[in-house]
Amino acid sequence: MNNNFAAVTAARTLKVVGIILILSFLLDFVILLFPFQPTNRLWQIELATALVDRGIVPLVGLAMLFGGYWADTVNDGRPSGIDLRFPGLVLSCILGLMFLLIFPLHLNNVRQASVQRVEQINKDAEQAETQLQNQLSQVQAQLSNEQIKAELEKQKNQVKAQFSELLKDEQKYQQALNNPNLPPAVKDLLKKAKANPQELDKFIAQQSDPEQLAKQRLQKIRQDKEEAEKQAKERAWKSGLRIGMSSLLLSIGYIIIGWTGLRTMGAAQGNIGKATAR
Repeated sequence: MNNNFAAVTAARTLKVVGIILILSFLLDFVILLFPFQPTNRLWQIELATALVDRGIVPLVGLAMLFGGYWADTVNDGRPSGIDLRFPGLVLSCILGLMFLLIFPLHLNNVRQASVQRVEQINKDAEQAETQLQNQLSQVQAQLSNEQIKAELEKQKNQVKAQFSELLKDEQKYQQALNNPNLPPAVKDLLKKAKANPQELDKFIAQQSDPEQLAKQRLQKIRQDKEEAEKQAKERAWKSGLRIGMSSLLLSIGYIIIGWTGLRTMGAAQGNIGKATAR
């Protein structure tokens, strides 16, 4: 009596949990469809990613559902309640086909999105370089003014005097090095200038030379562009590999379950029909 009650309870629990898992996935699927934007590549990528990440849920649900019916069969010789095995097998075939279609579609979407992203990065970098060249031309035009040149020379002398005074006073020099608010680049300059005073003149000349500054900024723009391109390609490669392969594996699993289950069920019903006819 107790064994029979436990078997019935276990079978019912497996079926209920399996049905809940399957329905939760279908509910998520419907919610993910909104807002519906089938022509939006980014929407397609996000939908495919979300579905594949949740793809194992109905697979576990089907396993628990069929486990519950198997427990019923072992206990009573026949399943109790509404028989959902056939709809479950049909759903498995549908999900298998869906994940099979996601595999090439997602790879193509990710590839095209990566190409567009790289093109946008190149476009932004070109715009930044053009703006830099325009700014350099404007600065060079301003430097042709004698008054501005004199003001710039005055500022250079003031900066040099401040640094020179700091380097001559050992106590102030050490305080500057121990100051946590002072940028590391300035501390590094102080150390170099302490060992070689010409480093200070070299630094001031570089910072007051618009062409040198433009060259440094141009190099930074190109480095950032290369890094952004590398990251965009790596993200696309990782997404395509992870989601694509996971989708393919899920499709194989669902198709095997659905197809073999339907064939087995059809063969069983055929045998029952033959036995009845005899």
